Amino acid sequence: MFAVADEVLDLCRSVGHEATVFAVLADGLRNGPSDSRSAALLRDAIDAAGDLTAPHPHLEAWRDVYRAFGAKPQRTPCSAEALRKRAARGDVPSVNQLVDAYNAVSIRFAVPIGGEDRARLAGTERLVRADGDEDFDTVKDGAPVVESPEPGEVIWRDDVAVTCRRWNWRQGRRTALTDATTSAVFLLEGLDIDLRPAADLLAELLDADTVRIERIA
Repeated sequence: MFAVADEVLDLCRSVGHEATVFAVLADGLRNGPSDSRSAALLRDAIDAAGDLTAPHPHLEAWRDVYRAFGAKPQRTPCSAEALRKRAARGDVPSVNQLVDAYNAVSIRFAVPIGGEDRARLAGTERLVRADGDEDFDTVKDGAPVVESPEPGEVIWRDDVAVTCRRWNWRQGRRTALTDATTSAVFLLEGLDIDLRPAADLLAELLDADTVRIERIA
């Protein structure tokens, strides 16, 4: 159901980094609006992260990889960097219990994490380099739009369309987690680090009937 193309791994190696991707798969999930527990998770993660304004070696590695596929990390940083910058400003969004949980883990470990509703995925979700003609369903200036990635951009996509642009910069609308989500995958992505502690913590935080962790790259 999930795959990572060799061309993406080779791209990372070309700038001196080894990529790892874990999937945390949960079924029988119970989600809902943000509450006091999810707010506490975010507060604790921010406290544990230390100085959120200091350079972080893992985020610097992501900047290397973004530049390698033509992105500008100063303008479109990886999701973990963008989230930590917001946390430093006291501007962490509360979305729902599932998103708050994986945002807390992302802040704590400086690891990009994305969550997808598995019932909305079609076929194999895979990390590849874009042709440039794929569809990406997103929002711009408050209105739904369909755009396309740049040729060569690293994207997550399934058999229908792009699910996340610039590797982990922005997720699409179609597979987003909602209060009705009961089956999800959380994709954790690392460069030269051990993702297992972050995956284990996320698995502990999920209110689900079953949770399993798979390494997919």
